[in-house]
Amino acid sequence: MTSENQQVLLPILSEKKITLCLKREDLIHPFISGNKYRKLKYNLETAEKKGFKTLLTFGGAYSNHIAATAYAAQKNGFKSIGVIRGEELQNQWETNPTLQFAHRCGMQLQFVSRTAYREKTQPEFLDELRAVYGDFYLIPEGGTNLAAVKGCEEIITAKDTDFDLVCACVGTGGTIAGIIKAAHTGQQVLGFPALKGDFLKEDIRSFVARENWSLQSDYHFGGYAKVDEPLIRFINDFKQKTGIPLDPVYTGKMLYGILDLVKKDFFVPKTRILAIHTGGLQGITGMNIKLKKKKLPQINL
Repeated sequence: MTSENQQVLLPILSEKKITLCLKREDLIHPFISGNKYRKLKYNLETAEKKGFKTLLTFGGAYSNHIAATAYAAQKNGFKSIGVIRGEELQNQWETNPTLQFAHRCGMQLQFVSRTAYREKTQPEFLDELRAVYGDFYLIPEGGTNLAAVKGCEEIITAKDTDFDLVCACVGTGGTIAGIIKAAHTGQQVLGFPALKGDFLKEDIRSFVARENWSLQSDYHFGGYAKVDEPLIRFINDFKQKTGIPLDPVYTGKMLYGILDLVKKDFFVPKTRILAIHTGGLQGITGMNIKLKKKKLPQINL
């Protein structure tokens, strides 16, 4: 499965003599798009080889990973269980487009408190889940593990050798780890975390030994899934000018950061940048529900 590279044509890029292309991983699949397809590919293969019948994973109310796992499980003959952060969603999920979709795909939803959710990596908590659901193949929150990193290595191909820099969003670190491992000789990788905190560096280093990367941590907009009016305006303006939709949790923040750094002359002239569009567009409908409650502008679909 491959995706196309699409050049972004904006006046600021011409003015600063920067070439920017987006690798349209969002176009890989309508429901398992972008890095979710990459992360699930080898996890599904492993689960099948080991004879598992059920997949279990974790996520929040509008999780791209939950939606993708539910669909992939259904299409590949697995049962699926989604452990969802926030017990208050127990009586609200039917109004949540992401959880509705996962349920339609056959995923069994288990809602837990935020306190309990923080125990998701603890053996005792996982044993409790096995006592309820029986044996399952565990896919971590966000899908990141060695199998996921292997899949994400396939994002970078032989066609991408001409780029000086590869930019990627960072959530759990699996996608950028794969990109770092696959980057061609001389290429640098620049990550844009969607979360606050420096812990991501250690998470990434647990998967890769190369030193061809760095993180740009100034564009998280307050933290994971936090958005504001300037970001919404940027996403809508970017789509109007380029025809490319961006999600507000990951790619919107990354492209905002890249173009802000271009304006600030962070990149030397004639730098050739490849930015990875990791999908996540399914979450826009749910985000717009939240934005409406906050009386903020909507993201154009």
